[in-house]
Amino acid sequence: MTSKQVTRRSFLGFSAAGVLAGCATFKSPGAKGRIATFNADVTPPLGTPIYSSFQPLAVIEQPLQAKGVIIDDGSARYVLCAVDYCELCNSTYTRWRKAVADAAGAEPGCVALHTVHQHTAPMLDEDSFPILDSLASPCVHPSVDSIQIPLDRLVSAVRSAQSQFQPYSQIGAGQAKAERVASNRRIPNGDGTVTTRYSSCKDPKLIDAPEGLIDPYVKTITFANGDKPVARLHYYATHPQSFYGDPRASIDFAGMAREWLENQEGVFQVYFNGCGGNIAAGKYNDATPEARQGLYERLRAAMKAAADSTQYAPASPIVLRSTTLTLMARSDGPWAQPELDAQLAKADAHPNARSGAAMFMAFKNRANVPFELSSIQMGDQFILNLPGEVAIEYQLFAQELRPDKFVAAAAYADCGPAYINLEKFTAEGGYEPTASHSIPQSELPMRNAIKKLLK
Repeated sequence: MTSKQVTRRSFLGFSAAGVLAGCATFKSPGAKGRIATFNADVTPPLGTPIYSSFQPLAVIEQPLQAKGVIIDDGSARYVLCAVDYCELCNSTYTRWRKAVADAAGAEPGCVALHTVHQHTAPMLDEDSFPILDSLASPCVHPSVDSIQIPLDRLVSAVRSAQSQFQPYSQIGAGQAKAERVASNRRIPNGDGTVTTRYSSCKDPKLIDAPEGLIDPYVKTITFANGDKPVARLHYYATHPQSFYGDPRASIDFAGMAREWLENQEGVFQVYFNGCGGNIAAGKYNDATPEARQGLYERLRAAMKAAADSTQYAPASPIVLRSTTLTLMARSDGPWAQPELDAQLAKADAHPNARSGAAMFMAFKNRANVPFELSSIQMGDQFILNLPGEVAIEYQLFAQELRPDKFVAAAAYADCGPAYINLEKFTAEGGYEPTASHSIPQSELPMRNAIKKLLK
């Protein structure tokens, strides 16, 4: 995103109501489970307008993929899936999640579906399409058919995976630092305000500023049968953008690193984006192919080191915890209805700006539908599954709550909420408050929800 772009999403933010839900547990510690992997090409058809340029898709640099695992413990199934899309929002997210659940023979509450958040990939919110189509000068967006085609491929891949289950008897965890990849976007000015260092940056002063608060670790969870790894899940927090804004589909440096390691090891790999709402590669990225190559090489080195450091233990009981988060839509400034209507009416505005207004309205219209958050515990490993673009502080908070455990976080589930910030961000300024759809008081409910998930 650039400072001139209007925010594209809406987020609600007020109360959290917790419900503990155990989809299933292993019958006894050390019991074997079964796991199946799936991979689908979810690249939309050529000509589909995709984020962030909204130009017709003309170049497929690499196919966009949906990759995941199905875990079967004999009484229920869990699905962990990451899609090389920018976002799936509101009813689009719900529809995709249910389709994956049905194909896997799982309950939707046992499906953790996330996007990797590349900015050279679709951003899908079907609830915003009727709003855009109703305008006197309609705004470009993907067609419903162009969305259904990749979803059908994903469903087919998940169904096919059910004939390919294999046992696993161990679960391992490892981590390693990613050097010179992530940096905080919020640069303190020294007066209580911040300046934004975007995903790509050419300002020497901002480049020289410290990395700031990040989580430098790639965290990797591995399922193995005996001493043979079957699948690895990687978790790392940053916006995975190098250069974008053209009619090109790309998995960018995070997806490139994932595929490199899979080819190197011959082991199935999935990459999840953590709480990278205020994290990007701006300190190390000037939007050149050379900068992307460096990010790719350094991230893949960290992923390999995390995999190599894996320590295994016998498979432990699986426990799923879930809670809901109901959030209050903001109504200040550009989020007041007259301003939204004016933005939508600007026929010459960039589709980002008009889509952003429509997506906020779609989010506001679902105000009574809560967001689902979950955690999966497997012995000493926790996987935290969160909606929206979540600030890094929440990921570090989760790790501080359970210093005795290995806590990996995946954000970017239902991205209807857009940015989930700290309350103080609003007074400090910067980009993130301008892209958040929820009131600033969303922080406490979010923290309380995370506490419930990490009991």
